[in-house]
Formats: sequence, structure tokens, C-alpha cells
Amino acid sequence: MNMTSLSLLTAVLFFLSLPALADKQDSAVTHGMTNEQVSEAQWWDIPYPDRFDSSLLTHEQEFITIAGKNFVTSSGAKYIFRGVSSADPDKLTYDNHWNKRLFEEIRRWGANTVRVPIHPIAWRNRGQEWFFDRIDEAVIWANSLDMYLIIDWHSIGNLESGMFQHPQYITTRVETANFWKSIAHRYKDVPTTAVYELFNEPTDDFIGAGKGSLGKLTWEQWRETLESLIDIVQVYDPTVISLVGGLNWAYNLEPVAEKPVRRERVAYASHAYPQKAQPEQNTKEAFFELWQSQWGFVAEKYPVMVTELGWVKEDGYGSHIPVINNDGSYGPNIVEFMKERGISWTAWCFDPDWAPTLISDWEFTPTEQGRFFRNVMQSKSETQK
Repeated sequence: MNMTSLSLLTAVLFFLSLPALADKQDSAVTHGMTNEQVSEAQWWDIPYPDRFDSSLLTHEQEFITIAGKNFVTSSGAKYIFRGVSSADPDKLTYDNHWNKRLFEEIRRWGANTVRVPIHPIAWRNRGQEWFFDRIDEAVIWANSLDMYLIIDWHSIGNLESGMFQHPQYITTRVETANFWKSIAHRYKDVPTTAVYELFNEPTDDFIGAGKGSLGKLTWEQWRETLESLIDIVQVYDPTVISLVGGLNWAYNLEPVAEKPVRRERVAYASHAYPQKAQPEQNTKEAFFELWQSQWGFVAEKYPVMVTELGWVKEDGYGSHIPVINNDGSYGPNIVEFMKERGISWTAWCFDPDWAPTLISDWEFTPTEQGRFFRNVMQSKSETQK
């Protein structure tokens, strides 16, 4: 066996072992302890998980809820989330940039929301208690700056088939359910953790020409899974908003027209990157028509949030399908489209490594799209929270 074959076999075995590893570790993270803590304690000494201590919050924030097609504050005012996604707290801790300074800069950009992605592999490696400590910090920092958080279970793949786009995204139904059980219990009645994005990007067949498949997934199957996750969340926190994405990597919401999710306190997410819409003509009107038919129409009846958007030029850092846009028209067009429909949004990503990036370094120098979204947020920050 040559080295290439050996490497290939090793990679295959690694991929096959990961789901089993996730199942073995589920029992540990369910009970609020790392595997090391479990091994050092007797099973009867494992404590029940604690709730977040709300006395640590210094700012009185209103709860965000849903009224009809709108997000609203507890006093009844319409609310538009607009902000950015950070990188995973694990990655930011490794880079030595998980700190309040990061949140302060995001607030200076005019954001009122930070979307915090948590990757399954990081959740398992670091353990639940470590992540609780990091999310607690995010809650305290965001609250002090009058910002809200979206907690995002950042997997890409197919829970039905058990196939995922990369090892960092591999998870199981059990692990996903236990993650949300733990999060909803910990942050019940904490206004800052306003939204739970239940699964980052569900896939429903082919990755692309010549790249294979992650298995088929129908909307009916995915809706059943979403509803079971929402039921778990609402047992532990009946007031939080559950955010659900459509198929095609959380882009397509067309099935919602006939078969919406059958639960309360639900909003819909789309990841509306430039090349997801491919009109015959490259005009604003053509893009508006496609966006409206594929996901924008949902905002006529339900709250909608574009939790990932952004672009980079073809010769720019990290350019890849579907985020390439060379002429810069995408940003102004999609912001206008969302504004007309009262759609909330968070741009990807406030990190110099994860493309399309909003910043080019840790001095927070904005990229092309960073300058654009910063200007949009700052222009609204004085008139709208």
C-alpha cells in the first residue's frame, strides 16, 4: 500500500469514527461536565447543570418576542436585528481575541446583535462547562452594550443521512437535542440570549457538480426534526425565539408557503449569499424577483432574518462559491431588499480569517464589505436600536 492509499484509508477511518465518538461524548456534555470531570467523579456526584446568574447583568434589556410577522420588544415596539457573526469562541480564544474589546468594536460599528456560532467539534473538545463560561461572558458583554445574542449550532450537513460537509460539522440528533436542552435550561429568562438558530445549514442533496452528495432530505423530514427540537427548547425556555433555516444550505424557504413549521415563537432564516440567486439578467429587479420567490415572501407572514450574508471579489481573500460578487452591487441591493420588507440580518464574518471577512486584521480594519455594512449599521444606529 503506497502512502497516498494509506493516507486515504486513514482519512476514511477518521470520518467513520467521528459519529460514534460524538455519541459516546453526548452523555458527558448532557450533564454539564467534561469527560475528564466525569472520569474523576463518581456517577452519583455529577451535579445537575446550573442556570445563568442573571444578577451579573448590569443593563435592563427588554425581551424580544414575535407578534405576527415582526420581532417586537416586550413593550410592543417593532425590532430589527442587525449585526455580525463572530467566529467560534473556541477559535477566538485560541487567537487570544475572545474578549470584551471585540464586542465593544462590534457595537461601535452600529450593531445591535452578535451571532455566536458554536461548532459541534469545538463543543465536544472543549466541553459544555467551558462553553458555558464563554457564553456567560458573551451575555455579560453584550448586555452591558445593549446588544442581543443569537446562539447558532454551527453544523453543515444532513441529520437524516448522518453525513456532513467537514469533520468540524459532524454531529448527531442526540447531541443536537442535548445541546439545545442544555442551552435553553442555562439561559432561560435571560433577555440577551434572544434567538436560538437551531441548525446552521441543512443540506438536501448535491454539494455541486462532481463533488458528491450528503444525502437527500425533504422539507417534510426537516420540518419534523425542527419541530422536535423546538419542543425541547420550549420545555426549558418557553419564551425564546427559535430560528429555523430552509434547505439548500439554509437558503431556500419556498416550502414554507404551503408547509410552515407548526410551532409558536418561530422565525425563519436564510443565508442569502450572492450566487445563491442566479437570474438570467444581472439587474436589481431580477435579483429582487428571485429573492422574493425563494425566501423574501416569507416576511409577509412571519419574521425573517438573513443570518449570513456578505461578499468578496473573485480575486479577494477567501473567495469561494457562493460568496463571489465582483461589481459590488450585491450589498446595496440586498440591504434595500431587506429594508423594504423589515427583514433582520447579521453579516458574515467579524474575523480576519473566516471569509467573507468583515475585517482584515485585529486592528479591526474593515474590508470592502466591512466598510459597507459598518456604514449601513452606523447610519441606523442613532434612529433605530
